Amino acid sequence: MKHTPHPYRYQRRLTREVLVGGIGFGAANPIRVQSMITCDTMDTAKSVGQTTDLANAGCSLVRITAPTVKDAANLQNIKAELAAKGINVPIVADIHFKPEAAMEAAKWVDKIRINPGNFADKKKFNVRDYTDEQYAEEIARIEECFEPLVRLCQERKIAMRIGTNHGSLADRLMNRYGDSPQGMVESALEYARAARKFGYNDFVFSMKSSNPKVMIGAYRLLVATLDSLGPDWNYPIHLGVTEAGDGEDGRIKSAIGIGALLADGIGDTLRVSLTEDSIREIPVGRALAAQVAKLAALPPLPDSPALSFDPFTYTRRASKTIKVGDFALGGGETIRVVVPEKNFNLLASANETFGDIAPEIVYEKSGVIEVDLTDAKAFEFLEKEEEPRFVTIKDGTPYAPIAAFRYLAAKIPARHAILLKDTFNPPAEGTQPDPLEALLTAATTIGALLCDGIGDAILVRGEPGAGGALRLSYNILQASGNRIFKTDYVACPSCGRTLFDLQTTTAKIRAATNHLKGVKIAVMGCIVNGPGEMADADFGYVGGAPSKINLYINKTPVKFNIPEAEAVDRLVDLIKENGRWVDPAPTPAKV
Repeated sequence: MKHTPHPYRYQRRLTREVLVGGIGFGAANPIRVQSMITCDTMDTAKSVGQTTDLANAGCSLVRITAPTVKDAANLQNIKAELAAKGINVPIVADIHFKPEAAMEAAKWVDKIRINPGNFADKKKFNVRDYTDEQYAEEIARIEECFEPLVRLCQERKIAMRIGTNHGSLADRLMNRYGDSPQGMVESALEYARAARKFGYNDFVFSMKSSNPKVMIGAYRLLVATLDSLGPDWNYPIHLGVTEAGDGEDGRIKSAIGIGALLADGIGDTLRVSLTEDSIREIPVGRALAAQVAKLAALPPLPDSPALSFDPFTYTRRASKTIKVGDFALGGGETIRVVVPEKNFNLLASANETFGDIAPEIVYEKSGVIEVDLTDAKAFEFLEKEEEPRFVTIKDGTPYAPIAAFRYLAAKIPARHAILLKDTFNPPAEGTQPDPLEALLTAATTIGALLCDGIGDAILVRGEPGAGGALRLSYNILQASGNRIFKTDYVACPSCGRTLFDLQTTTAKIRAATNHLKGVKIAVMGCIVNGPGEMADADFGYVGGAPSKINLYINKTPVKFNIPEAEAVDRLVDLIKENGRWVDPAPTPAKV
C-alpha cells in the first residue's frame, strides 16, 4: 500500500472538495486552520465572543461542543447572533454519545463532527469474541442509528467529520483489532460505508491520537486504505494531535504529527489542540500550514529509491553501534544530542547543572561524514565501507530535510549511523529567526524522521540560542517517544464539556509532579477521551462531574468523586501508593 503520492518531494494528495458553509475544504483549496471554543455552549454571549475572536484571528472554521440536546438547540441562538454581527465563519457541532444532540445541532450548524467510537456505542472495556454474524449485526445497528443524521445532513446540504480518536474505540473494534491504527481506520470506515450506502459523500476523516507515532501511522494507513478502495474514496483529511498539552511541549508534539503528514502531502485542514486559550492555537496552525508552500518550492531529489522503513509500523533503523567521543550511538543505544562547538563552549562556561539535558557530542569533533546527495562516489564509499560510520548530509543541500534524510537512509547500508539536522542552512551569526518558526521547523523535521525510525543522533541549529537549542533537542526526543528525561503530560484542550479549569489545574499538577522522570500523567477535562487515553498514561486525572475528579491508573478508574480542591494532593498520594514517587531534589542555596 502507498500512503503518499511521492515520498521524496512534496506533492499534495488530491481529494474531492467538501463545502462547509460555502468554504471549500480539500481539492485545490488552501489548507484550512480551525479551532474550538472553550466556554459553556449555553453561555451565548461568551460563545459568540470567543467565536468572533477566532474568526478575526484567521480561523477558517469554529467547533462548538453540543453535549446535550439543550446545548445543541442553543446553537441556533449562537448562529443568529454571529450573523447579526456579520461573522460568517462556519460552525461545527462536536458530538459525543448523543445522536439526539446531533439531530438537533444539524438543524443549525454547517457541519457535524461525530466520533465513531461513541456515536452508537458506550465504551465498557468488555472483552468478547464476536462471530462474523454478530459483528454484522453490530454494523446493522450502527447504520440504523446513523441513518437519520445522514438524511438530515443531506437535506440541509451540510458536511460531516468522521473523527476517530485513539482513546475511544468501541469495544467491538478493540476486541477485533486492538487499540491500533488498524482499529482506528476501521472505526471510521464503518461510518463512511454507511454514509455512502445512503448516498452521502460530504464528509472528511480524522485519526487523532496523543501519541505522534500512533497518529502518523493511523493517518498513513487511512490514506493508503482509501486509495486502495478506489478513486471515489478521495475524501479530505483533517489533521490533529489530540491532548498535545501546552507550552513548548504542546507545540512540538503537534508539529511532529501534523508536520510529518503535511510533508507527505496528507492534510486539507488542521487543528493544533493546546491546553491554552484557543486563540493561541491559530498562529501555530497557520505556521504549520505555511510550511507546505516552502516544501513545494524545493527541487526533487535525483531519484526515488524504495523507502528504508515501513511507513505504517514504527521500527528503528537497524544501524550498528559505534563510539563517538565518550558516547555510544546507533543500534539500540540512546539517541544522542549533538551541538556545535561554540554552543558546547558557551554551555560549559555558563557552569550550569544540566542533569539529564547535558550536551553530549561536539559536531566538529564527531568525525561525521558529510554527504553530498548528488555525489555517487560518496555512496559507493559507504557501500564498500564495512565498519559502521557516522553520517549526515552536507550543509547547503537544496532539498527538503525530511525527504533528504529519507533518501540518505535508503541509499546507504543500514549499518551506518545517521545524524539528523533540522536545517541545512543555519541562521547567520547575530540573526534572530522567528522563534515559533524555528521551533516548528526543528520539531517537524527531526520529529518526523524519528517517527520513521531514522536517526541515531540529532543536531538543532535553527534556534540560535545555545540553551534554547539544547532544550529543544531534548524536548523533541521526549515528544517523539525516543528519550524520556522528564515527566510526560497528556493534557486535552478545554471545551464546553470540560468539568474544571484545565489550564490552572494542569499548571498545579505540573508544579507538583514535574520532577518525576519517566512518569506519564494524563489530564482530561471529561470522559470523552479520558478513559481511553488512560491506557497510554501511568496515571490519569479526569473530570467525572462538576467539581469532582476521578483518578485512574492506566485506563482503570481507582478513585471517584474527589473534590477538586483535594484532587491534586490525592493524585500525588496515588503516585506514592504505586511506588512511582521520588522527592524532588533540593534547590541549591544561592550564594
